[in-house]
Amino acid sequence: MADVTPPLRVLIVDDDALVRAGLSMMLDGTGGITVAGEAADGDEVPAAADAHAPDVVLMDLRMPRVDGITATRRLRARPNPPEVIVLTTFDSDENILHALRAGASGFLLKDTPPDRIVHAVRQVAAGEPMLSPGITRRLMDRAATEAGAHQRARAALARLSPRENEVVLAIGRGRSNAGIAAELFMSVATVKAHVSSVLTKLDLDNRTQIALLVHDAGLA
Repeated sequence: MADVTPPLRVLIVDDDALVRAGLSMMLDGTGGITVAGEAADGDEVPAAADAHAPDVVLMDLRMPRVDGITATRRLRARPNPPEVIVLTTFDSDENILHALRAGASGFLLKDTPPDRIVHAVRQVAAGEPMLSPGITRRLMDRAATEAGAHQRARAALARLSPRENEVVLAIGRGRSNAGIAAELFMSVATVKAHVSSVLTKLDLDNRTQIALLVHDAGLA
């Protein structure tokens, strides 16, 4: 009998019950995705994550007790954390950058078309960051202007092997694992091993933070 891939489990975190209901209705009607649970504030996220074991969390930014950035940082510090997509109406450069520094793999606005949100859930679950091109350009420009960011990024990248640096630079150019494998003549499994090594060496959470580091260093 053929194996059946279990659906991606999503946790929705938003203080607006109507937003939660709309997202839940949309995602539950999509093949391969199920809404495992909901939370109404950032302080409910740890218990909800324990109870529902999500693969992806859709995280609001502004909530009454614990904001989405703090909740994301706490969640991503746990063992084997789910991926996080920030879904908000507030797209200031500061919010975007802080969310990604906290460990979010994606940043979308709440007026994003439903099919784009579905695509984002699947993409981050597969280990690929999800940002709109406009947001990517803005946050990279902002990151590059942070005091000392260039020197810190260069020092961090100097700790990597030559091959790891090649993989990192490709990530900074937006390449997928398959694209990196083809470009550098290695297997996808080897690319994944290099990415895992880089994350460990540099104490980073995900590929988005690797891409930020490359741009901080002025290499992309």
